Amino acid sequence: MFTIDAHLDLSMNALEWNRDLRRPIAEINEREKGLNDKPDRGNGVVSLPELRKGEIGLVVATQIGRYVAPDNSLPGWHSPEQAWAQTQGQLAWYKAMEEDGEMVQITGLEGLEKHLELWKYAKSTPNKPIGYILSLEGADSIVTIKHLERAYRYGLRAIGPAHYGPGRYANGTDATGKMGKDGLELLKEIERLGIILDATHLCDDAFWQALDNFNGQIWASHNNCRALVEHNRQYSDEMIRELIDRGAVIGAALDAWMMVPGWARGESTPKEMNCNLEVMIDHIDHICQIAGNSLHVGMGTDLDGAFGKEQCPYDLETIADLQKVPALLSKRGYAEQDIENMMHGNWLRFLRSAWA
Repeated sequence: MFTIDAHLDLSMNALEWNRDLRRPIAEINEREKGLNDKPDRGNGVVSLPELRKGEIGLVVATQIGRYVAPDNSLPGWHSPEQAWAQTQGQLAWYKAMEEDGEMVQITGLEGLEKHLELWKYAKSTPNKPIGYILSLEGADSIVTIKHLERAYRYGLRAIGPAHYGPGRYANGTDATGKMGKDGLELLKEIERLGIILDATHLCDDAFWQALDNFNGQIWASHNNCRALVEHNRQYSDEMIRELIDRGAVIGAALDAWMMVPGWARGESTPKEMNCNLEVMIDHIDHICQIAGNSLHVGMGTDLDGAFGKEQCPYDLETIADLQKVPALLSKRGYAEQDIENMMHGNWLRFLRSAWA
């Protein structure tokens, strides 16, 4: 089944992990044997061939460059200008993939429909390009508000103001506090340009403030449920209801620590924690029960977000195994239309409305 994944960090993996994502994932992992500079070396599950194998023809692909102040212990760049330069290198990689015929950037309705037609009628074509919608995870690299329009011109169509910790425009996961003047100005510019606001990673204070001050299109590219895993990274039922009321779609994430309670990073294993794809369905089902329908959930796996097989469902060998999800949804009683909604239909409905 054609599938849309609303959150993959492809360019980060290509540049910071030095992965040639055009290669088979087994080859990438073999080349990383003996390396230990990253937690998931040799355990990757995402490559462009695996996306094609799994019929994942459209993704929301990120740029990411965090600024960190001197007292911030998180990894990141020491100036916004350095963070901007990092995102421009990531953009150059996407453009290189386009030139090589591996990917195609989707920036509006015409391109979206053309890409869907290609994937619908060229099933026998082995190397169809992966469509990507460019998103910025964390706004620290937006040096000035004027830089956002520059980013829009090169194709940026979604932005999450925060990532982890304190940010220049908004506070994110594991931080607290509302946005200041710069953050509120950023929201106005996001709305003016018609960019999608990604509520993912906003701390609770910033989440509620953003929704009170933003009237444009909102989604949550990769988030799970606080009712099932208690952590500020997750959404409370109240937050989920608010997003549903705003017409948002929430992408189900496959990072194990977000899926099962009690995960200890670097210690727990998916098998011992019983973290499998059924757990993903638990989070999906929780959102559907709150909504009363299947119209507000999609895939947003984050499967290359600095982790791999060591921290994802044990019954997933590569991202192509998203094709197991429809059968699991069917086993839970979801009808064919519900399943199509969650695998691709909800994201498509959202995009067609946002770009109409």
